[in-house]
Formats: sequence, C-alpha cells, structure tokens
Amino acid sequence: MRSVSYSMSVSLDGYIVGPDGGFDWSAPDEGVFRFWIDDIREVGVHLLGRRLYETMLYWETAEQDGSLDDSELEFAALWKPLPKVVFSTTLSAVQGNARLASGGLAEEIERLRAEPGEGDIAIGGATLATEAAASDLIDEYRVMVYPVLVGGGVPFFARQERRVDLELVETRTFSSKFVYLRYRVAR
Repeated sequence: MRSVSYSMSVSLDGYIVGPDGGFDWSAPDEGVFRFWIDDIREVGVHLLGRRLYETMLYWETAEQDGSLDDSELEFAALWKPLPKVVFSTTLSAVQGNARLASGGLAEEIERLRAEPGEGDIAIGGATLATEAAASDLIDEYRVMVYPVLVGGGVPFFARQERRVDLELVETRTFSSKFVYLRYRVAR
C-alpha cells in the first residue's frame, strides 16, 4: 500500500509561511534543492491545496525561464509530468498533469492507495495536511527546518487537540544551517 507523507519547509518557530504571507526565507541552498529533487523522485502523486498549487504553477513552464540552472531544470522536468490532485472549492480548472479532486480528501487517498502505482502519495499545504492528519491518513512527516523565526503565519502543525506518537526515521544537516527531520507515525 502506498504511503502518505506531508513534507514542507518550516521556520524554527513552526511556520511554513510568515505573517506577511511570504516565504522568501525558505529559499534552499544547492544541497537542500538537490535533496528535494531526490525526494520528488519517490513521489507517485502529489496532493495540493489551492494556494500551494498556484505557487507551484511556475514549474509547469519553468523550462522557458532562461535563467534557471541545471538543478532547477531537473526539478522542473520531474515536477511537470508528476500527477497532481488539487483540492479547491474556488478553482474550476487546473493546468498540466493536474486534476481537480472529485471527492473528499479521505476518499481520494483511499482510492489512490488502492490503485496500482509506484511512489508515495505526497501532501503539500498546511490546510490539506491538517485535514489528512485529523483523519489519521498521514504515515510520515518530513520537515526541512530553516534557521529563522518568523513570529507567526501559517503553522506546519495545525492545532489538532490530539496526540500523535512519532518515530524518528532520518535526520540530516545541510551546510550546518538547515536540518531535515523525517518521522513515521507510530501505529
């Protein structure tokens, strides 16, 4: 059965977006970007909320940007064909290899887990991940911690009023600056 993971960059004080809506503080260095390239190779389908989908639309045509380096072009080449499912109540159409979710999140994950296919089911976006976590649908949490305190904004971990025990699977330090943490839900 396919595993479901929630993976985002996060400030040390726990936010994926700052109080001003910005995330310029989360620009990865070359080592971190290379890590995300390797990570996306393990994904079979990516579930996105509307805001993250709109942010990631850039990568659908990124190869046309003449200023990109080889690693950015490599990421774009991996991201563009990746199947994506977008959860939105406001969008009527999506672009590229994306489709709008036809049902609820739990129903969509159950269907994707039952389908034959390679790679994890990745969730991007805090609102969508909060819903998945509340229904106990997330198997792994993957966090790239950035050395900044932003003081508020959109939290990586929304308040759920419940305890979830986790097992540490992997840690990695990049350039003595960024730290990657991977946890599996203890079942």
